[in-house]
Amino acid sequence: MRSVFTPYANWLSILSSSILVGIFYLSVCPIYSVGLAQTPKEVVSAVDEYFPDQEGNEWRYRGRMIEGGMVEIAEKQFTNVSTVIGEEVREGMTLTVFHDTNPGDQGPSDSYYRRDAAGIRYYGSKPGTTLEKQLIPYQIVRFPIEIPSSFQQLDRKDLDLGLDLDRDGRTERVDVQAVVTVVGKEDVTVPLGTFSESIRLEARMTMDVHLTHMQQTVRGTDTMTAWFGRGIGLLKYVERQTVPSLASSEDKVIELIEELEEVTIKDQMASLGRGKSSAQRVLRDDALHHELLQIPWPSRLFTYP
Repeated sequence: MRSVFTPYANWLSILSSSILVGIFYLSVCPIYSVGLAQTPKEVVSAVDEYFPDQEGNEWRYRGRMIEGGMVEIAEKQFTNVSTVIGEEVREGMTLTVFHDTNPGDQGPSDSYYRRDAAGIRYYGSKPGTTLEKQLIPYQIVRFPIEIPSSFQQLDRKDLDLGLDLDRDGRTERVDVQAVVTVVGKEDVTVPLGTFSESIRLEARMTMDVHLTHMQQTVRGTDTMTAWFGRGIGLLKYVERQTVPSLASSEDKVIELIEELEEVTIKDQMASLGRGKSSAQRVLRDDALHHELLQIPWPSRLFTYP
């Protein structure tokens, strides 16, 4: 259930999803929505089967991270294992807990979700951030899933970023906006195999950070695309983050890719993996980058296998 659109965390340096995750800027959304309204919609059947969250389910992902500016600077490979470790009751609500060993190559974390007839909502992570605590809970998938469709995931203004980026003794304020879109169904190939009619979700996020000392606003963006397979969950996500540099005019770009190579789904009593048949960064030390990565998208949304 990793929030692949889960959101999302390093706006000035990278924004993932990308979450997954396309997010459209507000100037684009109205035009896009008109197109959706004119298109006949398909309602996805057995929608729960695309997001299996039984305790003991486990997904192993092969990851790749590319970072740079105008040209590629570095590429790194990593592995992330996501496991449903149980449930936890918070304020009378039962939440499903996912543990990831290394999502986005950022180290271990636990994430909390609730799935019901209205969809899937994200309730935060451990460790979390100041910004995330002001945003949760928020929806990462809406039921029923209609193709095509979209919804405004976040539209919050004047939040406390929790970081003093310009070092004037005051934390910056930030506006966060995000849109999640169900694009359609398509075939996708990952190390585990090729899966037909996978649901493709996109998420686009913008973060406008208002620097108190410099009296200027800088924008980071995160675009994430994620594919979910029936009976399997999250197959793949691609997240592209752009973060304006405070020291130069060149934006930093980071691309994250995680692809499924092994999976165990308890209710199906099946385990698939390689050899079996099947149907930080340049700105790693930048505090803002870390903050952005903590905003999950459906792997952060797009982290909900």
